[in-house]
Amino acid sequence: MPEPDDGPPGVLGTIGGTPLVELTKLAPGRHFTTYAKLEAFNPGGSMKDRSALEMLRRLIRRGALVPGRSVVVESSSGNLGIGLAQVCAYYGLRFICVVDPRTNRQNVAVMRALGAEVEVVSECDPATGEYLPVRIRRIHALIDRIPGAYWPNQYANPLNPQAHRRTMREVWEAVPGGIDYLFCATGSCGTLRGCAEYVRERRLPVTVVAVDARGSAIFGDVPMPRLIPGHGAAVRPALHRDGLADEVVHVTDLDCVVGCRRLAAREAVLAGGSSGALVAAVEQMADRIPAGARCAMVLPDRGERYLDTIYDDEWVARHFGDVSHLWKEPKSAMKEAPC
Repeated sequence: MPEPDDGPPGVLGTIGGTPLVELTKLAPGRHFTTYAKLEAFNPGGSMKDRSALEMLRRLIRRGALVPGRSVVVESSSGNLGIGLAQVCAYYGLRFICVVDPRTNRQNVAVMRALGAEVEVVSECDPATGEYLPVRIRRIHALIDRIPGAYWPNQYANPLNPQAHRRTMREVWEAVPGGIDYLFCATGSCGTLRGCAEYVRERRLPVTVVAVDARGSAIFGDVPMPRLIPGHGAAVRPALHRDGLADEVVHVTDLDCVVGCRRLAAREAVLAGGSSGALVAAVEQMADRIPAGARCAMVLPDRGERYLDTIYDDEWVARHFGDVSHLWKEPKSAMKEAPC
């Protein structure tokens, strides 16, 4: 099915162009301004829609991926799987996504609703204690077994970061005079690399801050089990390059929970776990950010898929104890609503 030269057809044409909003209530009185790029407004609900479309559309245009014959297989913690399921559903391609038990049930349900076949690996890799190496081994087994199988390989495909040059351009052009700091969560390193390369090639005066998980191998931490998917990796992705980030901030699972709950409580933004990581990273760096600086965070996805984890009080208490005071406003600071 050919595409017009001016962009993708149908619902896929709504990918990108997401809003950038100023966060005025998250930390009032700060000496710098913070903006949020709301990637939840993509049709599949995350910034991974951009990568999914970019990695497949050229192959579809050339006829290298053919409905009824080609099979797309990929490993995902959820969001890229949804993006690929959406593209494959539109073009009539079979799609198999390999996930693990940390993948949100809602993400799996969305993929299946879009026609994807979902395979769940249940064993951790003995060497790392993580699922990613096992997911990759399953991908290789599927490729060997299924004729016509194609693996986009988000961890090494240069079209993944290529998609996010547009993300950075949108952020830069949305703020008069541009921004001074970009906070970007890291997983496959696609968003980080695409944004950083756009900044460097155009010599923009932007400090790129990579936000990674404690226990992620991307920037040299010792790999360890993590609760919240979406950022961090047990193995350094092939897309990683030294020098992409000017600063690296590591955050914990609890940091992610607190950041997400603060976003929801103070800004009415219901976002996913990696967005909470970005909020925590800005907080960690706040004392080093100059007065008057303009900071932007790329919030990767929406929070509805985390309702039974991050936004569930019982789940939070079970894993972290009673920590609600970390995001709730003191009663003395709350104003009574008018009658």
